[in-house]
Amino acid sequence: MLSKRIIPCLDVKDGRTVKGVNFVDLKDAGDPVELAWQYAQQGADELVFLDITATHERRGTTIEMVKAVARQLNIPFTIGGGITTIADAEALLNAGADKISINSAAVRNPALIEDLARAFGVQFVVVAVDTKLVDGRNMVHLNGGRLITELETEDWILRAENLGAGEILLTSMDHDGTKNGFDCPLLDKVSKSINIPVIASGGAGKVAHFTEVFLGTGVDAALAASVFHFGEIPIPLLKQELKKHNIPVRL
Repeated sequence: MLSKRIIPCLDVKDGRTVKGVNFVDLKDAGDPVELAWQYAQQGADELVFLDITATHERRGTTIEMVKAVARQLNIPFTIGGGITTIADAEALLNAGADKISINSAAVRNPALIEDLARAFGVQFVVVAVDTKLVDGRNMVHLNGGRLITELETEDWILRAENLGAGEILLTSMDHDGTKNGFDCPLLDKVSKSINIPVIASGGAGKVAHFTEVFLGTGVDAALAASVFHFGEIPIPLLKQELKKHNIPVRL
C-alpha cells in the first residue's frame, strides 16, 4: 500500500509565508525558504508553495524564491500561482520545481491542462480546486476564492482528470483555517470518483483530523498550513500517531 503523504503548504505573499481564515485576515508566518528547510528536516513528504495573489495581481510566481527553495530541499515541491502558459511552467521546472499547480488559469483555459500534460507529463500537473458550498452545491471559486464560477466542483474535477491532471489539490474554503477538520464527505466522494491522487486541504486543527481523513476517505495526502507553521502539530509526532492507527506513512 502506498504511503500517505503529509504536505505543509506555504501561502506566499510579497515573499513571506502568510496564513488566514477562510482565505482572509492574513498573518505573517515566516520566511518560506527557511520554513521549507525546517519541514524537510522534520520529515514532510512534499511541500506546496502557493503565490496567493499572483493571479489576482496578474504577475508570475517568483522564480528566485523557487531557486532558493530548490537549493535547500531534498523532497519534492509544487509551485502554484500565476501560471498561465507553457513558458511559465517551464521556467519554474528549470528553476527546480517538481510539479506545478494551476487553478484559475485551468478553469479559464482548460486546454492548458492538456498542453502541460503533453509537454511535461501528467505527474507534473496538479490541478488545485477551491470549493465552497453555495445553496447546497459545491461550486468552484477562482482568484484565491474571490470569484464564484458556475462550475460544480465534482464535474470540474472529472473534466480536469480527463484533460490530463495528474493530481487534484482540493481545498474546502468553508473549512479553510477553521481547524474544525477536513471536509471528509466531499473528499471521500471525489476520491472515489477519480483515478488520480487527491490531496485534502482545508480545516486541519489537530492530529485526529489527519487520522479521520485517511481512515474515512480515499485521499492520498493531507495538506495543512498554520498547524505546522506555528508549531501546533509537529510532523514527527503526527506520523507516529498515524502509524499507531495502521495508516502507512514514511517515517
